[in-house]
Amino acid sequence: MSDTSVLKETISTRAQTEPARVGDYFALLKPRVMSLVVFTGLVGMAVAPGTLHPVLAFTALLCIAVGAGASGAINMWYDADIDAIMDRTQARPIPAGRVTANEALAFGTALSVASVVLMGLVINYVAAILLAVTIAFYVFVYTMWLKRRTPQNIVIGGAAGAFPPMIGWAAVSGDVSVESMVLFAIIFMWTPPHFWALSLWRDIDYAKAGVPMLPVVAGREATRKQVVLYSILLFPVAIMPYFLGYAGIFYGFGATILSGLFILGAIKVFAKKDESSAKQLFAYSILYLFLLFAILLGESLVKAVV
Repeated sequence: MSDTSVLKETISTRAQTEPARVGDYFALLKPRVMSLVVFTGLVGMAVAPGTLHPVLAFTALLCIAVGAGASGAINMWYDADIDAIMDRTQARPIPAGRVTANEALAFGTALSVASVVLMGLVINYVAAILLAVTIAFYVFVYTMWLKRRTPQNIVIGGAAGAFPPMIGWAAVSGDVSVESMVLFAIIFMWTPPHFWALSLWRDIDYAKAGVPMLPVVAGREATRKQVVLYSILLFPVAIMPYFLGYAGIFYGFGATILSGLFILGAIKVFAKKDESSAKQLFAYSILYLFLLFAILLGESLVKAVV
């Protein structure tokens, strides 16, 4: 019997002796990731042309949240074997023995279907199709195809996390526009330096699990160069909403300053070559995306009031 088979059998046995709690199922939804997904989806709704009844807006956000959480649960089902190996993920419900892999799969599948169907019936089919594509991309393209096969897993797979503002936009407007695709592009370009900063100080964990993250395959030096490159490429994309006219001067100024600091942080990672600078950039990258979209949201709220 292979090591993986033994590990999965051990996990299954442990789960049978430790009943799952509500909190365990909530943890399957990856709530920290979900919160960022919901926030960017909300901003997409706020800046989109048109209006949506508050109840419908809440329903759309709920569908986005549930869809994101559902794909996270399926991801944990598929990755249960490597989650049990990596220090960062050993406490998750399946490897910790609190939920069986089959229960996680059933839970994620049911929520996936429910979120897409509800979005289609209550909001519109464009938003529902985008939500379905998001879930499918994260599960089949990133989790099952890319993650264990190529160091480009984050570059391509990052598209899954970039869809929420497009879904929010489509929920209000019923279509996909250049403006919503720019919001998609911001998150898409942000994802590689964000995750590579993490992998620079978690590369041993990934290597142990056999996940070909860039530092594991190409080395830390090559990864640092890519972090700088993508941080520079992010800059013009981040300020594009201002030049397209659906973000104001405060956003333009804020995006310039925030993106400049991002580049400086990336250069520091390249120059210092230490774990501390990589951790700092990872933490800042989360703050960066939040502040960028928060400014967009703030401007849209001011416009609505004025």
